[in-house]
Amino acid sequence: MDNISHSLAGLGVGELVHRSLPRERDEGNHQLRRRLLLVSCVIASNLPDIDLLWTWLLPAPLGSLLHHRGYTHTVLFAVLQAIVLWLLLRLCWPAARTLLDKSYYARVGTRIAIATGLALHLAMDYLNSYGLHPFHPFDSRWFYGDMVFIVEPVFWIAFGVPMAMTVQRRAPRFLLLALLACAPLFFALKGFLAWGSLAFLWLAAAGLAALQRRAGASGKVALIAALATAFAFIAVQGVASYRGEQTVAQAVQKIDPAGKMLDAAMSPYPTNPLCWAFVSIEENERAGIYRLHRGVLSLAPGIEAASECPAAFSKGPFEAGATPAIAFQSEEDGRLDTLRRLKRTDCYFEAWLRFARMPLVRGDSAFDLRFGSMSSPNFTTFRFSAFAGHECPRFVPQWGIPRSDLLGPESK
Repeated sequence: MDNISHSLAGLGVGELVHRSLPRERDEGNHQLRRRLLLVSCVIASNLPDIDLLWTWLLPAPLGSLLHHRGYTHTVLFAVLQAIVLWLLLRLCWPAARTLLDKSYYARVGTRIAIATGLALHLAMDYLNSYGLHPFHPFDSRWFYGDMVFIVEPVFWIAFGVPMAMTVQRRAPRFLLLALLACAPLFFALKGFLAWGSLAFLWLAAAGLAALQRRAGASGKVALIAALATAFAFIAVQGVASYRGEQTVAQAVQKIDPAGKMLDAAMSPYPTNPLCWAFVSIEENERAGIYRLHRGVLSLAPGIEAASECPAAFSKGPFEAGATPAIAFQSEEDGRLDTLRRLKRTDCYFEAWLRFARMPLVRGDSAFDLRFGSMSSPNFTTFRFSAFAGHECPRFVPQWGIPRSDLLGPESK
């Protein structure tokens, strides 16, 4: 997820933990505890992204692909990060250290805030199609939620509005609320967000603002409602993703009955459970090929046809034969023998395959089609000539290869 979502979720949960604990006897200590829990949770909610600092250990694009969402995005390293953050807070914040030494509830609250913040980061990153491998080194497979777009305004509104309403001074409070209202409006005007989605976001914002105003300085109802909104949205998206994958499987089966769909990367439009972009991958061992389809689908074609989903994400044109339910944008074939040979003979490409979920090789380049078409190079684009004659790279994390199912038994 984007770091705005991580930060706002961390602030909201930190505030909820603070309000759920008994008050400190001294008002100054009570306010200090609130600051401590907010800071602890928001730092913990972003801390795993510290792995961006060592992406230089591998040449581009491998560094960002293999080291981001890497070791710091695992349960094992989350424990280490929690210990380090606890010690740093004590070391660098003398007033907080004094409070932690004498207040049982401050200690409990800070530990909960740190643990919850780290868990939130991993859980939110799981939700989209980028993926992570939280159980390494015990299980190094990638796990993909395929449920929520990587920048999701629902989280901004759900957690941002109640927190903005806790700001005491009127001018900063109004400015924060205006930013939260105008950001999705900007995305709607640019064609990324459906107008119905914008209406939902504004209605949710008004309801949460009213709940937080009624809750005052100690009530929890708005923050609980924020969590409920986020969980309900995720649940809806999960069901929609499952239905969308079934729709894709049925459609590609009609195109090539001899093929076997191995996977479909599902990416929803922001705040829109009806519209989904997808990339599917099918194997036809007998023909010696694998096939990738890119397209858009609508789960309610009677309301909004696939070709009418927000234009900034649709990026047509669509192929002939589009239906209101599903519209294909491209079909690409890859050779299984080429993929397997390159995996055996090119150690840089073998490292790249440890990220690529939807790989395609064309000439001097390889692409992960989750993030764009071949005509528009993206952050996953791999150039074979850039590494020709180089010694094999060091510091390659041993993540599971997402498409080991295409590479033969030795890659399982």
